[in-house]
Amino acid sequence: MAENNCAACTIRAKYDNNPKSFGGRFWRWHINFCPGWKKYFTSLPLDEKERVAKQYNFTKYR
Repeated sequence: MAENNCAACTIRAKYDNNPKSFGGRFWRWHINFCPGWKKYFTSLPLDEKERVAKQYNFTKYR
């Protein structure tokens, strides 16, 4: 299985640059059910997981 690209995702970068843009809002909605994001997020070390969860106001998989 190929590595996921969540850390370098171009749509994630759109959210980082402008969370209210269409691409940013789409990415934020998308992570609620994306299996790649779930795998990426749950594989993070606890401190990084907390930082990412806070940055993206993400409460699933914790």
